Amino acid sequence: MRTVIEGAAIATVDAAGTEYAEGHLVVNGSHIESVGPGAAPDDLPADRRVDGRGCLLTPGFVNTHHHLYQWATRGFAQQSDLFNWLVELYPVWAGLDEDITRAAATAGLVRLARTGCTTAADHHYVFPSDGGDLLGATIDAAAEVGIRLHAVRGSMDRGTAAGGLPPDSLVEDTDTALAGTADAIDRWHDRTPESFVRIAVGPCSPFSVSAELMTGAADLARGAGVRLHTHLAETIEEEKQCLAEFGCTPVDYAERLGWTGADVWLAHGVHLSDDAIRTLGTTRTGVAHCPTSNARLGAGIAPVADLLAAGAPVGLGADGAASNEDGGLGIELRQAMYLARLRGGAGACDARRALWLATMGGAACLGRDAELGSLESGKLADVALWRLTGIEHAGIADPVAALVFGALPPLAMLLAGGRTVIEDDESSMVTESDVARALGTASARLARKAGITR
Repeated sequence: MRTVIEGAAIATVDAAGTEYAEGHLVVNGSHIESVGPGAAPDDLPADRRVDGRGCLLTPGFVNTHHHLYQWATRGFAQQSDLFNWLVELYPVWAGLDEDITRAAATAGLVRLARTGCTTAADHHYVFPSDGGDLLGATIDAAAEVGIRLHAVRGSMDRGTAAGGLPPDSLVEDTDTALAGTADAIDRWHDRTPESFVRIAVGPCSPFSVSAELMTGAADLARGAGVRLHTHLAETIEEEKQCLAEFGCTPVDYAERLGWTGADVWLAHGVHLSDDAIRTLGTTRTGVAHCPTSNARLGAGIAPVADLLAAGAPVGLGADGAASNEDGGLGIELRQAMYLARLRGGAGACDARRALWLATMGGAACLGRDAELGSLESGKLADVALWRLTGIEHAGIADPVAALVFGALPPLAMLLAGGRTVIEDDESSMVTESDVARALGTASARLARKAGITR
């Protein structure tokens, strides 16, 4: 099927930063056939022509870090920092099962799609012994909603008895965690360029995972040719713990265990020394920047400009909805820009750099910048068409500034692999009222299982 979108402003986010005040984009099947200025040729056969006047066309956004199951536990631990927040929520997450996880993941993915996201990396590291196939439930939800999923098979093997943070009842033993990760790769990882499901290996964090699991997971990932992901350097408390326990900073610890390199991306990267930034840049280790979650938990402001200057790929992450109740990716562009300016001044980040972080930066973190992240001939047709005709954006002459500085615009259309996922700001794949109802039921059931009256 060939779809032609014309009359829109276009920000391609290609290497040259090419933009068109009025242009066209042609989608043929799952790929972009062409993009350029002005109208498409009148004689070009098309199954559908879309009037893009008053709209901005961008690549679909790439979410580099999320915890979709947390959609069932929004609003908890509202005043807590990270460690106290986790301590409050671990017992609640112990009640996760397939139905709750599927309802939470479906709602979270719909929200991401409605905020321009066409690819989401989800880090699932909580596997109660009686919970069932939680990773499979999340993958099923992504297929239903219609966007790409990088499912990170997480793990924890270091409970409180071993000096870790999670309760012992919620961790796996090392061999079980590695076996579960290997099974996920065998079952679901799709290596094709058009893939809608890829698996990554993701031990949770230094305060919930043993060194044996970290090194074993790295060996497993590299043997299977998949990427590695973990939380690192999120809080100052984590750095203090690493220094006290291992005699080094979190980045030094990660490097010691083989957790730096072009096949690794790390969540947060807030508390980084100049040496750590150089290490991440030299090794091309990626960072998922989660500005709203970092602010919600009071973790700090990541040194994004310094990381980019050092050569480290940086993308944006919404993070779990229990530490970012908005749960969308669109607002993270503005949050990233504003936090960069709070750290480095008004020139530290502009609208186009924020858009790059959400697209090409994220694609680079996931190892898919050859396929995703820009509007170029031959790339996958993951495309967002933003409507800028409302009062929120009227009079803003620069459409990219309207997108990033202004209120998040409604989506006229969102395509993932050429398939319509959102049209006129509603899901084309699921009934949103049904998804909301299922989420409400799942959240209430999870709270009851934890003995919480809400």
